[in-house]
Amino acid sequence: MDRRDFLKITGAGLGSLVIPAICGRAIAAEALLTKIDVATKKRLADVALQAAKSSGASYCDVRIGRYLRQFVITREDKVQNVVNTESTGIGIRVIAKGAWGFAATSDLSSDAIAKAAAQAVAIAKANARLRTEPVQLAPTKGVGEVSWATPIVKNAMEVPIKDKVDLLLGVNAAAMQAGASFINSILFLVNEQKYFASTDGSYIDQDVHRIWAPMHVTAVDQKTGKFRTRAGLSAPRGMGFEYLDAKAADRIELPGGAVVYRDSYDMKADAIAAAKQAKEKLTAQSVKPGKYDLMLDPSHLWLTIHESVGHPLELDRVLGYEANYAGTSFATMDKLKDKFKYGSDKVTIFADKVQKGTLGAVGYDDEGIKTQRWDLIKDGTLVNYQVIRDQAHILGLKESQGCCYADSWSSVQFQRMANVSLAPGKDKLAPAEMIKNIENGIYIIGDGSFSIDQQRYNAQFGGQLFYEIKNGKVTQPLEDVAYQIRTPEFWNSCAAVCDEGDYRFGGSFFDGKGQPGQVSAVSHGSSTARFNGANVINTARSLG
Repeated sequence: MDRRDFLKITGAGLGSLVIPAICGRAIAAEALLTKIDVATKKRLADVALQAAKSSGASYCDVRIGRYLRQFVITREDKVQNVVNTESTGIGIRVIAKGAWGFAATSDLSSDAIAKAAAQAVAIAKANARLRTEPVQLAPTKGVGEVSWATPIVKNAMEVPIKDKVDLLLGVNAAAMQAGASFINSILFLVNEQKYFASTDGSYIDQDVHRIWAPMHVTAVDQKTGKFRTRAGLSAPRGMGFEYLDAKAADRIELPGGAVVYRDSYDMKADAIAAAKQAKEKLTAQSVKPGKYDLMLDPSHLWLTIHESVGHPLELDRVLGYEANYAGTSFATMDKLKDKFKYGSDKVTIFADKVQKGTLGAVGYDDEGIKTQRWDLIKDGTLVNYQVIRDQAHILGLKESQGCCYADSWSSVQFQRMANVSLAPGKDKLAPAEMIKNIENGIYIIGDGSFSIDQQRYNAQFGGQLFYEIKNGKVTQPLEDVAYQIRTPEFWNSCAAVCDEGDYRFGGSFFDGKGQPGQVSAVSHGSSTARFNGANVINTARSLG
């Protein structure tokens, strides 16, 4: 299936995602359960390491990967497609004469691996003729032989296809019975079996699992032809199939009537709510443009964090090394030196790849660096960026922060966003209490369309559900809402953040970056937050 066909099947409205081409060979579902044993992977890695050193590499790392994907796609009472893909191979990255070289092969014979290693070294030597200064890798100690796995309860790949189809069709039927005109529902399942080895002395075996269950429910007014859509409020997670076993303790009822979940998800209940709310949106009052205080739910705020903090604080964008997918960054290094006030003192934003159940959680990144947590913005002040091994010296850091990732064995690893999250407020505050202090505001739930400029300074964000707040009370649903921001002005307008009891994750399953493009998965945690004096526009268009 190519990308164009995939987009036709899934329909419009997958938000900020960059949907990748479905690569790899198609396989039977049962083949998703097989693995390459660790002893074999170590033997193959040693072949590559030895061949690279023999060819003149001063450094080499090897990634042996088996990347498995399963997509189950439905619409109303029909199964649109079931896709199982597998891609296995080895990527070899080297430094020779102070320059990088990379080569990859799907042939896992010793001869083919040695040939690829020699080719990587040859490429590095050719690149060395053009370099202005040698690659400087932050030092790291080899960790020996270690392993890490996503702490899943139920391997999603082991769940029969019939059970997954029955789940989605049951979700669709429930939505249709609740008044939906159309619904499409999908399961995205990913398993990355990754083995890393390097001349530093690391042999790291990792088994990474991710799951996402998006849906789009549409209600149509048959008299006018007007329609409205409400996307599901699930968050993609670094979990197993247990994520879809909804737990009552995870259920959170939000002001305005929406229901979300913390660490599990009731897909059927959300589909029923989506059908009812899509119908409500047909008669909701169109927003009056103007200045409003915004109350942003984590199901919405994750995307604003992602675009206005996560990407602009990637050091390669800051330095101008990366300019694809909405450009470079306004948050230049002089701002770090000048202790730039990125936000109010309510704003502490941290990066990590360690929070359990997040998309970015791994034991080690694709350079063999043990993952960690660090502050990017502390009490409103810019204090750091996201950095990998060959950038650490630029900031005077002694080690990498573990932000390196490749989406395939055949892709070279490069800097990718860690989880980037807004820390919960220090004072006890729940969303219901936050509303009481808002005189003229809008409560936004769920992510929607967005746009952002080439330095990630000016942006505009929509959402899924909008509620008017008047004199401390939610009064009515609104429609056609989007707010405009200048990044530092927006974060400096943050007046309150709810406490850790409201902390939840959103995230991107297919976040695009690079040229050629790669995708990664990343989570963003936050509690509900208030932003004062935002400029809200009406997105409705007159057709004459």
